[in-house]
Amino acid sequence: MRFFLALFTFLSAICLVAAHTITLPAHVRECFFEDLHTDDKMTITFQVGEGGHFDIDFWISDPSDHIIENAQKQTTGTYSLTATRDGRYTYCFSNEMSTVSEKTVSFNVHGILYVPDDGSHTDPLEKEIRELADGLAAIKDEQEYIVIREQRHRDTAESTNDRVKWWSIFQFFVLFAVCFWQVFYLKRFFEVKRVV
Repeated sequence: MRFFLALFTFLSAICLVAAHTITLPAHVRECFFEDLHTDDKMTITFQVGEGGHFDIDFWISDPSDHIIENAQKQTTGTYSLTATRDGRYTYCFSNEMSTVSEKTVSFNVHGILYVPDDGSHTDPLEKEIRELADGLAAIKDEQEYIVIREQRHRDTAESTNDRVKWWSIFQFFVLFAVCFWQVFYLKRFFEVKRVV
């Protein structure tokens, strides 16, 4: 029986992991919600992948619209909460401070259903499964963070490569024009002008 309870808990934790990517135009807010019960846990991890200064506003509110967490102009973050009562918990990403640039945000939501742990009846296998599920979620977050960082660095390298290419072409034409002008000027300088 405990094995099935542990397996169910593990599969529930895996099923509750969701990865999302959204694009927020300037002056836009995007909100999501989760229905939680008392003592349920939820962790939200996000990172801005592209756009502007790679910053976003983020907040979490409880069922009575009281703000629990509030972060201004963050590029990445991890926020956890334990539900103090049943209801709909809302989390929002806002690009309202931006006037022009749209931003791409990748985020994960991890939910852990509350299973009371009184210490005396807990199976060690069940405890290990919970720890493994938490470790897998952390590894998944880290992998997605690395993928977004790699994409950002690749975009920066490609942009730098384009700038170096165009700068080299510009220098070539300037060098060619200077050489042409010097040959023309020296030729005129050494011309012998005869007066008849």
